[in-house]
Amino acid sequence: MVGEENEVIRNIKTRRSVRDYTDKQVSEESINTIIDAGIHAPTGFGSEPWFFVVIQNREMMQRMSDYCKPKLLSQLEDVPSDNVTEFKKMLKKEEFDIFYNAPLLIIVLGSNAGFTTDYDCAMCAQNMMLAAHSMGIGSCWVGTACFIQDNEEFMSELGIPYDYRVIAPIVFGYEGKVRERPPRQEPEVVWIH
Repeated sequence: MVGEENEVIRNIKTRRSVRDYTDKQVSEESINTIIDAGIHAPTGFGSEPWFFVVIQNREMMQRMSDYCKPKLLSQLEDVPSDNVTEFKKMLKKEEFDIFYNAPLLIIVLGSNAGFTTDYDCAMCAQNMMLAAHSMGIGSCWVGTACFIQDNEEFMSELGIPYDYRVIAPIVFGYEGKVRERPPRQEPEVVWIH
């Protein structure tokens, strides 16, 4: 790559999805810093369409995991990818936790009224994960958890307003077993001068 890497570029390039966490809880101050980084993401028309639910209750996260696993399994039934086949095996294991036993789950929700809500909340989520990484805290966007949207009991228990939907469920915590970050493929780029 051309050019010198600065601290921001290094943070982006070294962040990865963490799937093994210690039991150490993330402090409230760190959680607030992570969310604050999220809300500084750009939004279409300055809408700021987000709402956050912070969950540190392992029993609730376990119930959510148990609810979501069979939902995803049924959707992946006919997907013929080797990676998906391995993931389906994991989903079938009773002890498998879709949240990877992380001590913290922050759900980024988006307003149904927003025109650019999905994009805005995705940029918010990326800011949050990059901020966490810069603080030595791992993260992983767990798309499987979006199935809680279909469960009125969870939505009510979590205090989610009726006009919001789950966009980005992200777990955070301190990394346990460190995995190497897989190399990125060279992108295909069309240049038009």
